[in-house]
Amino acid sequence: MLELKDFRVSVGGAEIIKGVNLIAPSGEVHAIMGPNGSGKSTLSYALAGREGYEASGVAKLDGQDLLALAPEERAHKGLFLSFQYPVELAGVPALTFLKAAFNAQRKGRGEKEMAAPEFLKLVRSKAEALKMPQEMLKRGLNAGFSGGEKKRMEALQLSLFQPKLAILDETDSGLDIDALKIVADAVNATRAPDRTMLVITHYQRLLDFIKPDRVHVLARGRIAASGGPELALELERSGYDRYLEAA
Repeated sequence: MLELKDFRVSVGGAEIIKGVNLIAPSGEVHAIMGPNGSGKSTLSYALAGREGYEASGVAKLDGQDLLALAPEERAHKGLFLSFQYPVELAGVPALTFLKAAFNAQRKGRGEKEMAAPEFLKLVRSKAEALKMPQEMLKRGLNAGFSGGEKKRMEALQLSLFQPKLAILDETDSGLDIDALKIVADAVNATRAPDRTMLVITHYQRLLDFIKPDRVHVLARGRIAASGGPELALELERSGYDRYLEAA
């Protein structure tokens, strides 16, 4: 479960997130929607512990104080962030990166590292489910990847790492309809009773494939409204203007 109370985030001395209160229970998918500049990505970066994002208030994952943990410790506790613009690591094969990250998390949880043959079998099976060519695993991580390929790589990491809290920051960005369905299927396949998901998006189209339990409107750094899936449909029809005024 993710719990935020009076959660605030400042970047460069400017307060961007201005007292967010939110509870997302385990087993649920919560959508965060809002216009550009509302603070959606800032919220995700601060929860992940990105440098330069000064957070205060309460942010707990299954009762654990996230703000007291370094970014890698948050990952070990089960926090996963799918970036809107995934970083390219030319010269680092995707498979090498995945194995290092996977075993680092296992080690951080006090588990035994997985041997190379077993890991290779695991990652190949998950890549196949995403209709991802095996050749992609040999290329530099995200280097020269199309937008759709980058998002499939993020979906592969989500499937592989099995986090407690998955934050998907505009995972529909740059996807055509076929790629969107594949990525959404991968996200839906990871839904579980012990997992919380925050899906950050501008548009209803992603939520046609990933059905949220709750929808929250973030405007000017505040939660301006919360509701069921029907709220996303209302936003699609009428936009964000009245929520910006309220915020």
